Parts: sequence; C-alpha cells; structure tokens
Amino acid sequence: MNRSQLFEHIKSKGSYLCIGLDTDPSKIPRHLLSEPDPVFEFNKQIIDATHEYCVAYKPNLAFYEAQGARGWESLQKTVEYIPKDIFTIADAKRGDIGNTSSLYAKAFFEQMNFDALTIAPYMGEDSIKPFLSFKNKWTILLAHTSNTGSADFQLQESKQTGRKLYEEVILRSQDWGTPDNMMYVVGATRVDKFAEIRKLAPDHFFLVPGVGSQGGDLSRVSANGMNKQCGLLVNSSRAILYASSDKDFSRTAAREAQKLKKEMEGLLNANL
Repeated sequence: MNRSQLFEHIKSKGSYLCIGLDTDPSKIPRHLLSEPDPVFEFNKQIIDATHEYCVAYKPNLAFYEAQGARGWESLQKTVEYIPKDIFTIADAKRGDIGNTSSLYAKAFFEQMNFDALTIAPYMGEDSIKPFLSFKNKWTILLAHTSNTGSADFQLQESKQTGRKLYEEVILRSQDWGTPDNMMYVVGATRVDKFAEIRKLAPDHFFLVPGVGSQGGDLSRVSANGMNKQCGLLVNSSRAILYASSDKDFSRTAAREAQKLKKEMEGLLNANL
C-alpha cells in the first residue's frame, strides 16, 4: 500500500486507528480455549467486529513467537484473514547487518505479505537499507518510544550537535528513505514533544502507540502531530482487545474502536 492509498483510506473511513493484535492466550475469553486455534479465533472475531473502524492492524510478534510453531501458524492465518484494503504492520523490531536484514525483509514482506515492519535503527544505515528496497512496503523506525527506559539512550545529547539521539535518528535516516516508504514510532506519552518532532519530519507518517491503556491524549497528539496527509497511525491494543472477557467480547471491542474512530473523525475534520 503506497502513501496515497493509505491517505485515501484514512479519509474515506474518517479514521487513523491502528489496532494492535497483542493477543495473549492468558487474557482471551475462556470459552475460546476449546477452539482448535484460540488465538486465531480471538483475532478473527476482533477483526470481524472492528475492521470498519480502523485502517491498520499491528500484530506484536512476541505474543505469537512465545507460542512456538503454533503461534507462527496463528499469525499467518491472522494476516491472511485481515481485509486486503487494511494496512498491516508486523511489530517485530528487527534490525541486523545487511544480509540478515535482507532475509528479515523477505520473511515479512514476501512470505507473510505485511505492508510494514518496525525496525530498531541502532545498527545504522546498512541495517535499514534492505528493508527500503521493497516497493510499496514500509520501514517504521523506532524514534521516541513511550516506555520509561527510553530515557536511557533516546534522550542522550550529542556533544557534537547538541541534539538528542532520537532527533539524530529522525534527521539522519531521512537520507536513507522517503516519506513514501519510511515512518517513525513516536509514543503518545511524549505528547509534549510532538510539535517539535513533527518539525523534524514534516511529511512522514508516525506510528503512535500509547493511546488507551497507557494514557496518551489523542486530541493533543492529533493537534500537534497531524500533517496535510494526516500523517498519523494511532495504535490502541489492550483497551480494545480486552475491554470484555465475556462471550460478546467482540461487540464490546467494536464499541471501543467505534468511540476512537468517532473522535478521530472529528479531529480529522478539525485539523485537515
């Protein structure tokens, strides 16, 4: 999916909601455990109930890898089940030397057919370039994340430039890719920095975790982070997935997704 298609999808749905499929077998409703593949059945019902309110789904691979081969099977079935007009993100946080990155790219972009993949940029340009060579696929670099430990490195200042490490990542990486194939992860809990970060990357999309259970403020993120093509994919995971553990859990998830979509529709109208 290219950038124009993504923006058109956002406009047509009035939503920039990304739903994180962080599916934990210990948290899904108990009645699903008798299913042949409880994780996929849970995801299937969530997708059926919420796809009209979101523009992207983001499986976090740790929740699938922890289940071994069975988890990879659940993930593959989930990706294949997601409607083709919805953007798919593999939240895998990969990144390695060039030949290894090439194989990661093939795994997620060719074998599993994800639209995008999250990448850790610590190893630099040659670890990122292989991902950027795939047409209509997206590399999403970790920039300023929402976890408390992000301060350990991301906020360290360069003695040469005076810029923080996350700022260096955003500025330098723009020489590697373009707004058509590269996004940045910017946590919603960093809302006080959003306007500054948007100035560093005015045309790129940001993937924004931290709205919902982590307490990020959607209206402030949107006011400070939107660009002329929206430029935001705001993720919510637990607040939607685990809104209910009853048999009608998917209906409750749909209500939560619809609430976010409705708020986003108003913010799109106000800011674009």
